[in-house]
Amino acid sequence: MFGEGQVQRIEVACNQSDAELVIVDGALSAVQQRNLEDKLKRKVIDRTGLILEIFGERAATAEGRLQVELAHLDYQAGRLVRSWTHLERQRGGFGFLGGPGETQIEADRRQIRGRMARLRKELEQVRRTRGLHRERRQRAPWPVIALVGYTNAGKSTLFNRLTGADVMAEDLLFATLDPTMRAIRMPGVEKAILSDTVGFISDLPTQLVAAFRATLEEVTAADVIVHVRDVANPATADQKRGTNGTC
Repeated sequence: MFGEGQVQRIEVACNQSDAELVIVDGALSAVQQRNLEDKLKRKVIDRTGLILEIFGERAATAEGRLQVELAHLDYQAGRLVRSWTHLERQRGGFGFLGGPGETQIEADRRQIRGRMARLRKELEQVRRTRGLHRERRQRAPWPVIALVGYTNAGKSTLFNRLTGADVMAEDLLFATLDPTMRAIRMPGVEKAILSDTVGFISDLPTQLVAAFRATLEEVTAADVIVHVRDVANPATADQKRGTNGTC
């Protein structure tokens, strides 16, 4: 990822600013992450790790928490090659003649796979329940309006203004992680259902695609899609193309 000279420059910058954490805006392999930590003597995380940390703090619903935990486990499963002191090979069998057993890494991976399988089952049950709720809404005569756009574009602020709700609306990335719905009154219809969705992000890591599934399902089921854009953002044109390509 970085040459020797670049690593030295990063180390100098970390020392000058007393940095305790280094964040790389890109994907790191487990080996790259370990080598950088060895060189810099600091904790290193990549783009995926940072987004997972943010998701973990913002997830409010049961489905959101399950999706974040599943993505986190998927991310960690490939990173069990770290230099942990306890990852020594266990002995199998009995007495002193037992052959080499599974490594602690293999045992950890087996536990992670088991936990991921249980999470997928729980998520499937939650999705079935949400699907039933969506079918019930579709049978009702009220249109569903979805607010979509990139993260931090102002969707939750607009949602609160239109509905009088108190959804978290901050100048933050992913202030909203779980889809939120409220009834609003509009001219010509008795009422409509307004949906606030999680914001998109460019170069979304593959492990996190599932965390957006709830939002994408709500968007595809909506009668009207309102694209919210922050035209002051220098990347607004690229964000427009990204949102249009997704929706």
